[in-house]
Amino acid sequence: YFYCSRFICHSAKPRNVMCDFAESTQQQKIVMKYKQTKGNEIQGELDIFISHNEDENDGEKTTWDEVLIHGNPEGLRSFAKLLLEIAELNQENVEDKDLPIGASEHYHLRPGIELSKSSNEVVVGRLDAKGTLRFYDRYISKDKK
Repeated sequence: YFYCSRFICHSAKPRNVMCDFAESTQQQKIVMKYKQTKGNEIQGELDIFISHNEDENDGEKTTWDEVLIHGNPEGLRSFAKLLLEIAELNQENVEDKDLPIGASEHYHLRPGIELSKSSNEVVVGRLDAKGTLRFYDRYISKDKK
């Protein structure tokens, strides 16, 4: 399961929380203040969807899925900024009431709000859980045989 800060995502509504980063002059640490958002944090145009593909070669059918991410320059830069904010967050510095031990920071991108109306809903987040650094159970490393 992918853990949200207050619930398990597969059975709950998105929490729609965006991150603000501020640099402490004393400790030079990244700290995080949460604020409720109303959507539209992605500027520009961004379309993310799953393409279901099929090919036949010598009577053998092959199927596969691809996640396609397309945007105009402003949309792609905005998406990249969101990814960097999530990646650079020091989860250990986030108060437990906002991100409990064992939870991972993430963000919901919704069709018609952050994404194009033709998009699939997307959750972008960290693999490592706060306090444990564990990944969720379904994760298999690309290096694992």
